[in-house]
Amino acid sequence: MSKIAIHAIYDDEEPLMETAKELRTKGIKVKEVFSPFPIHGIDALIGVPRTRIAICAFIYGITGMSLGTLMMWYMNIHDWPTDIGGKPSFAYYMNVPAFIPITFECTVFCAAHGMVITHFLRSWLIPGAKAKNPDPRTTDDKFLMIVETNEQDKNSIETLLKNGGATEISFK
Repeated sequence: MSKIAIHAIYDDEEPLMETAKELRTKGIKVKEVFSPFPIHGIDALIGVPRTRIAICAFIYGITGMSLGTLMMWYMNIHDWPTDIGGKPSFAYYMNVPAFIPITFECTVFCAAHGMVITHFLRSWLIPGAKAKNPDPRTTDDKFLMIVETNEQDKNSIETLLKNGGATEISFK
């Protein structure tokens, strides 16, 4: 059984969301939606699972905090202890309040840079990568819904998409 991808172009996001809701209630899976701007609620509507990107941000932040703390301990306690303002220099835990700003900055620095790199790698925004967008009009003013189906359901889904407000329908 061969799979067919149906590309439906919409002029507005409201008919697209209503059609996606109707398709999901009938058990038809929407493969992807391309939009010129973020549409609130579309992920849950088409069945996209929640992202795990927050876990990455937390790991990058903990890494930055750990590296910053290790750096401060090494520089100020182990390598070159200095008496500044009467603060004891023989234990890190006695100097923690002085190190809070540096710890915070290292955490934010590593989390921000790690997230930018993760975003570029995850989105394939690297030099030489080709765009995944099948229709360049979706970067300006059109909305595209891709539904993957088999040959026998093609006509019923096409009718559903046309009745839902699709201005163009093509098969790939």
